[in-house]
Amino acid sequence: MAVETDVLDELRRLRTRVPRLAGSLAATVDGLVLAHDVPGTEPEGLAALTAAALGVAHRMTDAAARGDFRELMVRGAHGYIATYAAGTTAVLTLLADDRVNVGRLHLEGRRSGARIAELVDARIGPGGGRHADRTAAGDGVPDPADRSRPIGTLPVRTPQRPAHRPRTGG
Repeated sequence: MAVETDVLDELRRLRTRVPRLAGSLAATVDGLVLAHDVPGTEPEGLAALTAAALGVAHRMTDAAARGDFRELMVRGAHGYIATYAAGTTAVLTLLADDRVNVGRLHLEGRRSGARIAELVDARIGPGGGRHADRTAAGDGVPDPADRSRPIGTLPVRTPQRPAHRPRTGG
């Protein structure tokens, strides 16, 4: 059985466990669809946006010294979009109605993310993908209190001297 079929089975089981779950998508960290159950949504576009959001989330956790990415939650006027790490090569994105039990969504999303990670790693193998160079959760996570750790790789804006001299009273 192909990994895509196993992952799709997990997505369908997830829908039965979470009332008000509107859809789910498993993708690689590079934005390629592994399996989806997202009626009324273009899965390729959602996978690409998930990859973009994942990249930003990785940079945010790095810059804030909060360890490896685990999950991302976005709330819109009509519901939630939750993204969970599924190992180092995959990611799980869930679409839920606004009246979903968010605690249940997190619990089942984390479980399914771990199950998808097992399926993908067993069939494809760990590694690969844009963020594969990152350590697995808990491996060598820097101490957040370590202030000697460089903060992120985001550009830093340095104030420039004014082109003219400021006027002094008078």
